[in-house]
Amino acid sequence: QVQLVESGGGLVQAGGSLRLSCAASGRAFSPGRIGWFRQAPGKEREFVDAVSGIVGTTYYADSVKGRFTISKDNAENTVYLQMNSLKPDDTAVYYCAAGGTSRDIAAQSRYASWGQGTQVTVSS
Repeated sequence: QVQLVESGGGLVQAGGSLRLSCAASGRAFSPGRIGWFRQAPGKEREFVDAVSGIVGTTYYADSVKGRFTISKDNAENTVYLQMNSLKPDDTAVYYCAAGGTSRDIAAQSRYASWGQGTQVTVSS
């Protein structure tokens, strides 16, 4: 089992940037998959992006393509989510998760381990 801890959330103005970190312990990431999900108030949790495998194939939700970048540092057992051009609609609690399947990278039920989440608030 992998233990995940997110950090880096905060309050930022629209158009600004934040970088979230997801630190893992208990088992190395590679060649596993790590995904980021988010849940806005009153909404269901949704897929944001993911990185998988040794090569580091990345996947993005349409809503964040071109603005968010996921990367991983296998030596540090950490995955990063660089968020640029933030919008008020990006306001949510952001969670990282380990597991997943390449056949349906957004399927939350396939992720076995979840972090506690970090709050991102984007003001207009």
